[in-house]
Amino acid sequence: MRTEFTPDQLKDSGTARANEILRACVHCGFCTATCPTYQVLGDELDSPRGRIYLIKDMLENNRVPDEKTVKHVDRCLSCLACMTTCPSGVHYMHLVDHARAYIDKNYKRRWDDRALRWILARIIPYPTRFRLALFAAGLARPFSRILPDKRLRAMVAMAPRRLPTPSLNDSPQTHVAQGSTIGGQKIKRVALMTGCAQKALNTDINDATIRLLTRAGVEVVIPKGEGCCGSLTHHMGKEDLAHGSAAKNISAWAAEMDGEGLDAIVINTSGCGTTVKDYGHMFRNDPLAADAARVSAIAKDITEVLGDLDLPARAPEALRIGYHSACSLQHGQKIKDLPKDLLTRAGFQVATPADPHLCCGSAGTYNLMQPEISGQLKARKIRTLEAVKPDIIAAGNIGCMMQIGSGIGVPVVHTVELMDWATGGPKPAALKPQ
Repeated sequence: MRTEFTPDQLKDSGTARANEILRACVHCGFCTATCPTYQVLGDELDSPRGRIYLIKDMLENNRVPDEKTVKHVDRCLSCLACMTTCPSGVHYMHLVDHARAYIDKNYKRRWDDRALRWILARIIPYPTRFRLALFAAGLARPFSRILPDKRLRAMVAMAPRRLPTPSLNDSPQTHVAQGSTIGGQKIKRVALMTGCAQKALNTDINDATIRLLTRAGVEVVIPKGEGCCGSLTHHMGKEDLAHGSAAKNISAWAAEMDGEGLDAIVINTSGCGTTVKDYGHMFRNDPLAADAARVSAIAKDITEVLGDLDLPARAPEALRIGYHSACSLQHGQKIKDLPKDLLTRAGFQVATPADPHLCCGSAGTYNLMQPEISGQLKARKIRTLEAVKPDIIAAGNIGCMMQIGSGIGVPVVHTVELMDWATGGPKPAALKPQ
């Protein structure tokens, strides 16, 4: 694609990166075949190619974003299926993230939209605040039908009927390696990112991760100072908030790396993993650039770490698993088959639904900001999962788990919960009679 940015415009690193990405696009349209919003809406401007044209025009002309451009960029899930499909290697993620930051700085949204985004950005990344908000949403559930905004109704519907008690395992501490240590020495030392929303919604995931890793001879440290990865605010274009959250993590993990050392930073929420692995790019012009690059280099999804360990796993029950591949895992991190391979080797029967590349509609805060489109994608995903007749649904991202679990009559668990169970841990709570 030909671009016409001026030398002065290209002095900005974000614009320069956008220029590189735009020039890689050859207009082939392969991305339209795998874009969920294009599949649902059938509008060229709701495809990556259409959004690329809108973003190019906006950035090249340094213009105030118009309502049409903002609408179609807002409708993007950032599922990154287009990046998996693109034969030209267009890095759409960096382009759309830059466009969102540009919009956030230069476009004045309606007051209610601004208010909702402000609330989400200042509640979800903070577990205590989020728990209180979920409790309030539960109280509002009987009145949800009369709420004036469909996005408010979506927020109330998302709230689980029961909130777990906060886990003491998530506090800063070191979980000592047990099990198959070599000569009494730990096999690895890793930091576990405990996350933000996940700590409020489902404490079983981190607990299972810690049990599984320590049982395999891995020392697991929960560093003081780590918190939200910044992805939720990053995808809303709120760069300052996102970088503030990320900087705290970088400092916390770098301190551990410079202290007793780390073999990996383990992440069991794939949406967070995609962002942490991109810290090197996010902080490329920041004083934290070197530490950010070090962090990104050792950030790993939990399944990547498990794949390096010799786990004596054996499924306690013969169960058919419907595996949902989170977009942030398969497209963002290019981890597609490893989780299924781990479950299969453990003795579970794993079934893959049709169109596994299509998003479930969760996508961070997307199901709250765009509930109608999200609902259509959710219904499609649930139909394909039900068609494989699973006993359980497994996924590697809390957002997907909440999205799918709220509309399907089958237990939904994290992959790591099943692997923990298959290596001597407790049966996942979601599989026990309620």
